[in-house]
Amino acid sequence: MPRKPRILVVGSFVMDVIATTERVPSSAQTVYGKSFHMAPGGKGANQALQCARLGADVTMMGCVGGDLFGEKLLETPRNAGVDVSHVLVRPGISSGVGHVTLEVTEHTAQNRIVVIPGANLTLTVDEVAWIRDEIHTYDMVLLQLEVPLEVNRTVARWAKEAGVPVMLNPAPATELDDELLRLVTYLTPNEQEASMETHLPLGSDENGLRREDLRKIAAALWAKGVENVIITLGGHGSAVVEGDDIHYVPCVHMDHVADPTAAGDSFVGALSVGLTAGLSREEALAFASHTAAITVSRMGAMPSLPTLEEVIALLKERDYRGFNLSVLDVLK
Repeated sequence: MPRKPRILVVGSFVMDVIATTERVPSSAQTVYGKSFHMAPGGKGANQALQCARLGADVTMMGCVGGDLFGEKLLETPRNAGVDVSHVLVRPGISSGVGHVTLEVTEHTAQNRIVVIPGANLTLTVDEVAWIRDEIHTYDMVLLQLEVPLEVNRTVARWAKEAGVPVMLNPAPATELDDELLRLVTYLTPNEQEASMETHLPLGSDENGLRREDLRKIAAALWAKGVENVIITLGGHGSAVVEGDDIHYVPCVHMDHVADPTAAGDSFVGALSVGLTAGLSREEALAFASHTAAITVSRMGAMPSLPTLEEVIALLKERDYRGFNLSVLDVLK
């Protein structure tokens, strides 16, 4: 009988403190907000939780502070079945915090986020040494950029040596060294991250994002050694570029957009699960698009991430026929 896919996530834990407002203040200006709440998050923890809620067997590695936020950040993924036994607690150091300003209008919501890394940036290569002996037991390694680059580079190297695919979500946006990119199987930037990484523009016209810009960006990333380039395009969906061919997966639109904060993490987590569960790349992208659509319709990071049952229900509701849903039975 097929087993559930095993996914290792090395990444961050961040407590989001979220202020909702109808208008973002300009410099030296004060405005009234509509509401305030806190929600556990962090790109690594969000992606780990999404993988677990979709049925994967997930291990998470990272750091939290020895504070109340640290306790809360571990609680949600642990309750979802994520193995957090390797997560380190740093006494005397604060957990990561994300200051989120959410501008809500009648039809949409836009976020502005300031991340204070805290304990996340204290993770060392020596502390992840256990991974080298265990990495061959995983089907996918999932990385982001909220822990030290040297940790990511080392874990990616061990994965490459063991023949385990690596998915790197290059966020927050920064320019990466070619050594790390050569170790990456799947790179999943959004349009801003892809443009920053390659120093190439990604413009749009009346038909959407310019295809020639996408081709040039993908070619530049391939030249750096990345095997698969998947660019998320917000309301335009996502794109896979193969030579002169661009395969678009459309965005799945919901009636209401509540909070886009964890949409990218939801997409990447679902993409990882879909690929390791046996879906083709295009099928996994569609699965990820439906998963992220549910996420943006809810408030908060971790609280918004859907379960496998919810995603399957949406696929049925939208009458999606791109693959036989029984393929997902391995995740149940």
